[in-house]
Amino acid sequence: MPNLANMTVKKNDGTTDIVWTGVVPSAGDKTPAVWKSQTVGTADSQRPELKLSSRDNGPATARRLDGTFTYPTLATGSDGKVNVVDRMIINISAVKPKAMIDADVNEAVSQAMNLFGSTLIKDSFKQGYAPT
Repeated sequence: MPNLANMTVKKNDGTTDIVWTGVVPSAGDKTPAVWKSQTVGTADSQRPELKLSSRDNGPATARRLDGTFTYPTLATGSDGKVNVVDRMIINISAVKPKAMIDADVNEAVSQAMNLFGSTLIKDSFKQGYAPT
């Protein structure tokens, strides 16, 4: 089982590193681990967040993992207060069969994550449309 740790990823410019701080480890099934980007906002509720939880499926033949990424848009009101005015939410879910051999699991996860990280898929999410 992995341990909660900070993660460093590239920003949209493809050059700048951004650290996502592990702020809450999972306490077990159905309880998410939580990471936050400390570089956005001045209050916890204004920060981008990633949550990842896991649990058995109904018959306990597979593990289900659910991730939710939330990124806010901030605006300063006429009173000078910074407010969250909108949020983009990206969900990802996986079902990992317990009987699937490790080599196939490794290949499936690597290819899926690489596809989600491809320029075509990223552009589709940025524009809000599937490729035509």
